[in-house]
Amino acid sequence: MREHARSRTVALSGYGTNVVPLERKVSMFKNGVKTVVLLAAIGALFMGVGSIFGSGGLAIGLLLGIVFVGGSYWFSDRLAVRAAGAVPVTEAEQPRLYAIVRELTARRGLPMPAVYLSPAAQPNAFATGRNPNHAAVAVTQGLLQVVDEDEMRGVLAHELSHVANRDILITSVAAAAAMGITFVARMAMWGALFGGLGGGSQRNRGGQNILGALAMMILAPIAAVLLQMALSRSREFEADHSGAELLGTGEPLARALEKIDAYAKQVPMNVDPAHATAYIINPLTGRNVNFANLFQTHPPTAERIARLRGQH
Repeated sequence: MREHARSRTVALSGYGTNVVPLERKVSMFKNGVKTVVLLAAIGALFMGVGSIFGSGGLAIGLLLGIVFVGGSYWFSDRLAVRAAGAVPVTEAEQPRLYAIVRELTARRGLPMPAVYLSPAAQPNAFATGRNPNHAAVAVTQGLLQVVDEDEMRGVLAHELSHVANRDILITSVAAAAAMGITFVARMAMWGALFGGLGGGSQRNRGGQNILGALAMMILAPIAAVLLQMALSRSREFEADHSGAELLGTGEPLARALEKIDAYAKQVPMNVDPAHATAYIINPLTGRNVNFANLFQTHPPTAERIARLRGQH
């Protein structure tokens, strides 16, 4: 009994003392404020771009902003699972997966989330939704094949900690905001291109194309900066810690992170950089994707593993 208690202390010593409930409440409040700011910013962006084209453009921008902001909030879980190509699975189809999720949610005092399976060969997982009552947890086919039951429990404890810590809404909204800004930048590019094809001098066409390219070069990094400002890397450490607390040890999650990180460098996954932030390990680790480094919001995996194992 003493040995078990000692090993548990060693496993969690990299995190220090347990997180005080008040601190978690403060973190949730900050996430709420960031969410409101992001939603307001994306609405203002659409209106700002629309205003360039006059009062009619402003009205269209306002309408698009309302639709986008509303969709980002109410359908964040659907957008994320669709981006991952994930489909809902039943308990009859994945009894082991359901059993682990049901056990951990009961111990954590959370409602049972929707469970999804992505056909991706890369082992990975993410959680999404606007609150614990409207949450979803998704794992890839590759994860089912690579990790054992204890490691799967570690991964799901981490993802359910994101649900409990109220990280899922801010992550989904931040991804939607980044995609919205990138969408506006691409609109500017195509607008400049087709505007140039519509006539005018060669100089004007060249100037419009340059402006469109500049819009993409400027707005895409802005999207990434907003994403990084909204998503503190500490959220992954906190979810690791909460998951380890739930299991009484960080070793299963540490082993799972080692495996997932190694596979992510070898097995590609087709996911946009904005949604990559939701996964337990950045799924673009082994790919050369435009602007992917700008959207990096994960702390180094080796540091996460070291903390889980009580090393420094």
